[in-house]
Amino acid sequence: MKLNENDRLLTRKEAAQMLGVKEMTLAIWKTNNRYNLPVVKVGRLAKYRYKDLLDFIDKRTVNKPTECE
Repeated sequence: MKLNENDRLLTRKEAAQMLGVKEMTLAIWKTNNRYNLPVVKVGRLAKYRYKDLLDFIDKRTVNKPTECE
């Protein structure tokens, strides 16, 4: 089975770099349920889908231009 780019799993470190936060911040968000950012558990590891991170960023983007602009 070939995964497309959006289904690629990132490590917590890679996800933190993409979001511009520390790895510990992602761990705290998960523990406290601060944000609804899905985590894929692979054994003891937390992995993040690339598309979930893109959705997370998109939902928090303010002042987006509308389609009419």
